[in-house]
Amino acid sequence: MLFYQPDGGYCFNSDSIFLYDFIAQARPKGRLLDVGGGVGVIGLLLARDFDVAPTLVEKQPLMAELAERNAKINGIEAKVVRSDFLDFDDEVQYDFIISNPPFYHPDVIQSQNAHLNACRYNIHLPIGPFFKKVKRLIAPRGHFVFCYDASQVAELLSQLMAVGLRPERMRFVHPKRERPAKLVMIHARNQSRARCRVEPPFIVFDGDDYGPEATAIFEKARTHTIKCKIS
Repeated sequence: MLFYQPDGGYCFNSDSIFLYDFIAQARPKGRLLDVGGGVGVIGLLLARDFDVAPTLVEKQPLMAELAERNAKINGIEAKVVRSDFLDFDDEVQYDFIISNPPFYHPDVIQSQNAHLNACRYNIHLPIGPFFKKVKRLIAPRGHFVFCYDASQVAELLSQLMAVGLRPERMRFVHPKRERPAKLVMIHARNQSRARCRVEPPFIVFDGDDYGPEATAIFEKARTHTIKCKIS
């Protein structure tokens, strides 16, 4: 699939591709909501591979415009809503809610670029209000699948349980075997009583090259990007 991305702005990276694969293992179907959808990579890849009706919520006009363009050039019918997720509302509930949200803690050194800042730091979508809104929009027995900064996993699990979303599957992503996890991918479910399955760690690199699992995921996604400016 071909994706336009902003020249000089935030571009999707391997986190989004790994999350796409993690979600794909759940074989999504029905109404799908992509929170902070960016240029549309995760939602549109899933719409290519599965019978889902995607809605992408993106508050930055530049990214929303590119998401609309990417849906059109790839022949995928998708609804793109230009809105802050916390202001978004819908009368219909969603079977799958997915997100690669801004997840860096505000205590780290922040970018002074407003566009990049909004894409990276969780002050723009705090965990508590984020999960409460997901709970309101998710269907009974619906799925919530997302990735986040692994160092904040304790708060993630606590806040999920507080709103009644039970983690069923979790996987930590390590850049190298000897390095701490940088990313965690979590599959939670509404009205679930299942125990959480912690999957084997995902090791991204083998030496200086991508490992076999990462390589296979990139081949499965088959993405190609074009950098462009939007006037």
